[in-house]
Amino acid sequence: MKILHLSDTHGCHHRLKDLHEADILVHSGDFTMNGSEQEVIDFLNWFCDLDYPHKILICGNHDDCLYGATINGLDNNVHYLCNSGIELYGLRFYGVPMFMADCITERQSLNYAKIPIDTDVLITHAPPFGILDFDDSINYGSEELLSCLNAVKPRMHLFGHIHAQHGMMVHNGIIFSNGAIMNADYSNFATPNLIEI
Repeated sequence: MKILHLSDTHGCHHRLKDLHEADILVHSGDFTMNGSEQEVIDFLNWFCDLDYPHKILICGNHDDCLYGATINGLDNNVHYLCNSGIELYGLRFYGVPMFMADCITERQSLNYAKIPIDTDVLITHAPPFGILDFDDSINYGSEELLSCLNAVKPRMHLFGHIHAQHGMMVHNGIIFSNGAIMNADYSNFATPNLIEI
């Protein structure tokens, strides 16, 4: 099975051409730049039209207009995860968004604490501390998220947010994918990460 992972397209998704074939496409947030409803609608129309058997998305810190919102009318193969999960091809996916209203309160800690112990593929916007999270001499990842990962031990953790650390690595038996494909000055895309399991 193949998972194509991307993140941080920031309203420039129409510039993406010739995406790899995969069984599941995952977007781990920041699909808008300014977080407007019009940007969300434009992205969702594009995302729904992509030819993949299943598509999963979560929100990032730029997608704040969806805080507390319910998205209705998505195609049956498009799955919006907001502190929720879905099972596909025998794998349990779980998504935790990065809304700023949660990050400045204890709610984000509570969201991380609710990650099911049987999660196979964790999708967040934020990276865990010390893993593909380094930029400007700082590790921007979450220590709480790293602690949850050590308890849950998913097969994969897909995230974005830190543009300078796009890539993949394996650590303690977990495949980590930073799918932030937009470069730091928003001028060009890296290739989305393709994960075969």
